[in-house]
Amino acid sequence: MMRFLRKHRTWLMTVIAVLSIPFIFYFVRSDYSAIRPDEFARVYGRTISLTEARRDARLFDLARVLGMTTFLQDLAGRAEGDPQGQVYGQFILNLQILRHEAARLGIRPAAADVIERVRNLEPFRSAAGFDMNKYNEFVENVLAPNGQTEAQLEEIVRDELALERIKQLVATGVTVSDAESKADFEKGYSKLFVSVVRLSAADFARDVKFTDDDIRKYYEAHKTELKSPEKRKVDFVSLVLSDEQKKLTGKERIDALQKLADRANDFTQALLEKGADFKQVAAKFQLPVETTGEFTAAATDPQLKADAKLGSAAFRLAAQEPISDPIQVADGFYVLHLAGIAEARPLSLEEANPQITEAIKSTRARELMMTKANEIAQQLRQALGSGQPLDAAAQKTGVKLEKLPEFSLVEDSAKPEQQQTESPDLIMIKNAVAELEPGGVSDVFPSETGATIAVLERREPPEEKKYSENKSAFEQRYLRNMRTIAFHEWLRGRQRDAGLLPAQKS
Repeated sequence: MMRFLRKHRTWLMTVIAVLSIPFIFYFVRSDYSAIRPDEFARVYGRTISLTEARRDARLFDLARVLGMTTFLQDLAGRAEGDPQGQVYGQFILNLQILRHEAARLGIRPAAADVIERVRNLEPFRSAAGFDMNKYNEFVENVLAPNGQTEAQLEEIVRDELALERIKQLVATGVTVSDAESKADFEKGYSKLFVSVVRLSAADFARDVKFTDDDIRKYYEAHKTELKSPEKRKVDFVSLVLSDEQKKLTGKERIDALQKLADRANDFTQALLEKGADFKQVAAKFQLPVETTGEFTAAATDPQLKADAKLGSAAFRLAAQEPISDPIQVADGFYVLHLAGIAEARPLSLEEANPQITEAIKSTRARELMMTKANEIAQQLRQALGSGQPLDAAAQKTGVKLEKLPEFSLVEDSAKPEQQQTESPDLIMIKNAVAELEPGGVSDVFPSETGATIAVLERREPPEEKKYSENKSAFEQRYLRNMRTIAFHEWLRGRQRDAGLLPAQKS
């Protein structure tokens, strides 16, 4: 692995450096007219320059490589699905707050604690414990090419230790009483008996009416958005295992892939030479060049179906940077070369007609569905409120009830795996009924194909024995969640103090 890193460190570090930039354009929500081009943000009345922000963004990358997952989640939030730049920006600003508060509270981890934490970081561990060789390789192959030294490694570890100490202080007063614990246990583990009414937007589409004038108005209002998709065309070479090599496993497969990686790297290095031509260089390396047809981001060319990364990589190429780095797939590597771009262009009314028709149908069908769903929910509430049985109330309202298998808000991990399968929208149903009393009807909430209404028929509390058996583990989990909430409330208050959030109204 380290040989692979050394061989590819040039383009690996380029990727890391490039990832350290985009946060600038996503996160800052201040008054742009008041910020100079070389400023990132202002915290505690102090300007953070772009240079300083880029430096801290590289610390984010370093923490990620070191496996500091909790540290990053605390300062940057859960990154799943978030714009990459927003995650970087959140981290940079919260890091400033962390350091400000650590200094204010007199928290400065001792050198011995920093060293001990470094020695226990996963990238530096082997079966025998701390591995000096792994540490030296990390310094040489990760830190140095990214413009960092051991000082930045110790700096980010010191920040992590300071954060842990602050979290301990914030959580000092957080406790859980026996009454709270038992009430929340019962709420989480009670058996819920729920019925749902499902409505599909497709069922309302046939009732949607619109005219040619509606289509023209929609076109005029959305003209700038109605464009043909951009199309790309690429040349590519593939360096992949032979059919016999694909059967290899373990070290033999790794060695075969390493040879392909070395060759792919040599090929891309040759392409960096001035005046290099993709097809000519490929010919020198005896690599056949294949060319795709034009394809869109949503529908990749069949020749690139080996991995979804290939299609997205093609749309990251530009006239100034027309050649990709080696892209690893399951059985080897691809190198792409941009062969052409068909730019997106505005659609005429006639060309956009199918798209507009579908948009109007979809929007109006959903509006009709939501209106009907709210009427049904209100009728069910009135019927159940007057003492009618649920089945009678549903029949009177003219809807079909779907009775769900009993479930708890907190799933029992002791259940066999085959019994833990959930309907696609079960999490939303749980959220909808969590606070309902028996006989309660939820608000309408969206589903994948339409809308859903949930009715809580009854709630059966868990056995007393179950609480006794799970009390300790549940209280620990509950306390951990409460401490996490306390920390984020504390952090939100410090963000206000730093001028990142508006002052709280009294």
